[in-house]
Amino acid sequence: MAEAQEKLFAGARLRRMRRDLGQSQAQFADSLSVSASYLNLLERNQRPVTARVLLALAEVYDIDVRAFAADSDRQLLADLKEAAADPVLKGADLDQRDLTDLADAHPRAAEALARLYQAYRDTSAAAADLALRAEEGGSGSGRSALEEVRDALDADQNHYPALETAADALRAALPEAVSLEAALAARLMAAHGAAVRIYDDSVMAGALRRFDFHARKLLLSDLLTPSARAFHIAVTLAQLELGEALDAEARRPAALGGDARALYRASLANYAAAAVLMPYDAFYRAAEAARYDIDVLRRRFSVSFEQVCHRLTTLNRPGARGIAFFMIRVDPAGNISKRFGGGVLAFARSGGGCARWRVHDAFRAPERIHVQGLELPDGAQFISIARAVTRALPSGGAALAAIALGCEAKEAGRIAYAPAGFTPVGLSCRLCERADCAERAVPPLQRPLRVDPHFHGAAPFAFAHD
Repeated sequence: MAEAQEKLFAGARLRRMRRDLGQSQAQFADSLSVSASYLNLLERNQRPVTARVLLALAEVYDIDVRAFAADSDRQLLADLKEAAADPVLKGADLDQRDLTDLADAHPRAAEALARLYQAYRDTSAAAADLALRAEEGGSGSGRSALEEVRDALDADQNHYPALETAADALRAALPEAVSLEAALAARLMAAHGAAVRIYDDSVMAGALRRFDFHARKLLLSDLLTPSARAFHIAVTLAQLELGEALDAEARRPAALGGDARALYRASLANYAAAAVLMPYDAFYRAAEAARYDIDVLRRRFSVSFEQVCHRLTTLNRPGARGIAFFMIRVDPAGNISKRFGGGVLAFARSGGGCARWRVHDAFRAPERIHVQGLELPDGAQFISIARAVTRALPSGGAALAAIALGCEAKEAGRIAYAPAGFTPVGLSCRLCERADCAERAVPPLQRPLRVDPHFHGAAPFAFAHD
């Protein structure tokens, strides 16, 4: 029975990959050294995908075979569950099995449904915003460019081989200097005749970086830390020297709108800058040797805690693949300003997170790293590593944010962090059906409330179960 449960049926994923490549069944089968009739059985889920087929996929098409794992569509399932929980679909009675079947058998249709719901939600929010602004005599729009960019990054597993290659070439071209920041500044002067100048925040008028093409100067705010200065110089060099590679990558996602595409290109420039500061091969070897100890890597590459966490989410090169990490950055109000799922952990797109995930504990003790084990309702377990970071504000003072990096619990032997146990959590209250949670903020949308005037349990809401 256990052996049968471990069989991998991924026909829809195979069919989708073949169609994306523009190949017929005969062509695709030939590239994998199998017969067309056998491929047809695989695509119809009448045969499980074998290890030999997975190895052929990895060798011929240079893909991450984790994409064919049964739990690789966690984000899609979370999006479908959020859609099914909306009151507008209450009568459809879609359960977890229905949604899983849809995602497995018809992933394109499932993605279309998830996108349609996201558009519906954004349109509803935009309509409410417009109505409010109309009452106040203003105007506005509710575009979700940030979500589009996040989805595009997740679709590529936040890894861009062409940008890695270009960044390696740029790093190799840097002159010898006493520090990486000095080497980057020297390259900017030698190749582009532009000097780096650091100015008081009052002169910068709140800007952290501004490139003056006429004066040939890169102006940086004195609010930036040394690691941040090096990063901003690297971003400027990437914009000046890697433009063609950035443009080519930015053109690939067909569904991006104008604002989203511009934001996406800026994200890719940041990616390239991080690859210059932390070259893939050197960073991957150091991460493996240090068991992914963030502080060790921070000191080794003279970068910040957040920069290390971000870079760890990009180690997806075939043959030199690091641990699959997710990362979020959240402010004290609970707003998520940065998010990378990496195909590891799904995130609720609305309704807040889970209070049992103690990311906010980092604000109470910002000087230390907070390690926590997480267990979702489906039994999946993860390790969360959180720490608070600060950045200086133009108005004075500092802004706090909590960075949480995490991976699947099965990677515990490869990392330097170990949780004391595993806390039962959910994606968000509206999607979580744990009945005994005393920290629940709202009841789940898919369960009717049970109100008993003579009883009040530890959990603030009681609701019906199937």
